[in-house]
Amino acid sequence: MDQKEFKPYVPAEKSMKEMTIRAVVLGVIMAVVLGTANAYVGMKAGLTVSAIFPAAVVAMAALRMFRGTILEENIARTTASVGEALVAGAIFTIPAFIITGVWDELDYFKSSMIMLIGGLLGVLFVTILRRSLVEESDLPFPESVAAAEIVKAGQGGQTGAKYVFGSMAIAAIWEFFKNPNGVQFVRDSAKTFVSMADSKIQILGEKISYKGGFIFESPAASPALIGVGFIVGMRVSAVLFAGAIMGWLFLVPAALFLNPGLADMVAGGHSWLDMAEEVWFRQIRPLAVGTMIVAAFYTLYNMRNALFTGMRKAFTDISKAKESTEEVSRLNIDLDFKKVISAIALMAIPLFLLYWKFSDSIGGSIGLTVLMIILGFLFAAVAGYLVGVVGSSNNPISGLTLSALLIAALMMVFIGVTGNAGIAAVLGVAGVVCCAAGISGDMMQDLKVGYLLGGTPWKMEMSEIIGVIIASLVLVFPMQWMHNAYVIGSANLPAPQAGLMALMAKGIVGGEMAWPLVVAGMFLAVSLILVKAPSPMLIAVGMYLPFSSTAAMFVGGIIKWVLEKTMDKQGASEAEKNNAENAGVLLSSGLIAGEALMAVVLAIVYGIVNYQELDFSFRSYGLENPSALLGLIGFAGMFYLLVTIPMKVARKQK
Repeated sequence: MDQKEFKPYVPAEKSMKEMTIRAVVLGVIMAVVLGTANAYVGMKAGLTVSAIFPAAVVAMAALRMFRGTILEENIARTTASVGEALVAGAIFTIPAFIITGVWDELDYFKSSMIMLIGGLLGVLFVTILRRSLVEESDLPFPESVAAAEIVKAGQGGQTGAKYVFGSMAIAAIWEFFKNPNGVQFVRDSAKTFVSMADSKIQILGEKISYKGGFIFESPAASPALIGVGFIVGMRVSAVLFAGAIMGWLFLVPAALFLNPGLADMVAGGHSWLDMAEEVWFRQIRPLAVGTMIVAAFYTLYNMRNALFTGMRKAFTDISKAKESTEEVSRLNIDLDFKKVISAIALMAIPLFLLYWKFSDSIGGSIGLTVLMIILGFLFAAVAGYLVGVVGSSNNPISGLTLSALLIAALMMVFIGVTGNAGIAAVLGVAGVVCCAAGISGDMMQDLKVGYLLGGTPWKMEMSEIIGVIIASLVLVFPMQWMHNAYVIGSANLPAPQAGLMALMAKGIVGGEMAWPLVVAGMFLAVSLILVKAPSPMLIAVGMYLPFSSTAAMFVGGIIKWVLEKTMDKQGASEAEKNNAENAGVLLSSGLIAGEALMAVVLAIVYGIVNYQELDFSFRSYGLENPSALLGLIGFAGMFYLLVTIPMKVARKQK
């Protein structure tokens, strides 16, 4: 994009309120709220969604009451999106400390330090890269352009906030009557095991009796998961569901059938349903991890040109950072580059102390600190570049993090730091890298929105720093509450990416890994790649997640498909289709936030009641045997909400 020809929405010469206290405070509040919601959804569904659209809408609605300016809205949205980006990096890695058994509970201080150091480094790295990627490149930045258009349209009157808050209320009420810690009238889903007839097969002259069957489970009556499915669309949700079918309806029955000894365990008192779930948890999930490993590197390989371009820019921008700009326009003023580079150097001190605390090895800590600074900068550049190509929602930070984890793990083994100390140190590297990459991609997206609207770069960068500091100190608490109420690593909060990190760290450093299953999963990924299956990574995630979760996301994808086909059938214009889709995204964002926030509130109540040993439970007001059939009401409601209302919006804005 030629900067000389480009004119932002707010010209450089126009004076306007921008980085005000109310804008920053509103942004921080939204960062905590949206970050909390994304933490729950990310650990439950294995996917996070960009906060840029709901944050933009809420900022417009809130600041309009105080006659706030468009640049104040920009600052509030920029600060708000920090929560979603930081927590994405956190939930992909920090729960791995629990899953590996290194921690019994989430360590507040260490978790906060991982988020704080990683987040601040991400902001500092992106400050160096901003001009090259935002102003001088021709990257499309699809989500940034869409967010800027929403903000511009909001200056004319309608913000769309009613859709976000209305669907939030609906999802929160539904979760209250569905959550086991609430007044439960609705069961999340129903499952049953269908036994098949005994089969006898002769092997080496001996007849062996095989038994087994299939688990059939209904989609989870979850507004959040349906909302995620709507946002990612039919294609992505269908690939995820294909993975669920492969895992639950092919591999689990095959494992049951091919292990005759399991029938003896059933005869000893275990049910086939429990046995099938145990097989999925202990055998199919490690196989899925092997598939994810190969799929992650295959994804990076497919993006090799973008990766190398991002790395080249990372090195060339070091020299650019030392140059002073000749422009005096506020649109070109970043934080002082010399101070930024000095701050990056100073961040090595707390980073070293953190890794020393983890590994209890001075040599290992020095090596990890140097490794983190180098990989963090390179991956920040790559993440920023990829966001410009595919948007923040599709940024493959888990693949980048896995690369850093493998390098760190091999370094620890070479140095001789093994056991829990080595595992903790490796996960510490992964956590900081993941938080830095998450913030880098998100911030680059925000800076592009600001560039289009006419925001001042240094003010946006400073607001991101404020948001990172506060979010990193606060967001560990809701993660602790969720773990206490729902248990990280369980079917309620499977945290698939963290499970992958945990298995790799424990396998390489701790020497514990179900290698035959992992290797088999790797070959499964190779076969998927050879037949050009869409996104082997998503297929693997679908295998790793509970069937009810992926099925619910698939329902959301179907609803999105029905909306699109209905609009096509009615001959809607492109503008009407865009209006309907935007309304659906806002409604879905509200569904995600509403369910997640109510789940966190109930987790807090659960924690208080247990801590105080109180004789109280919302559950006592619910049904003793809640029905999954009532979930059909929820599905019908979601269909109406995400199809009928967006179509009405499209016709009104015709």
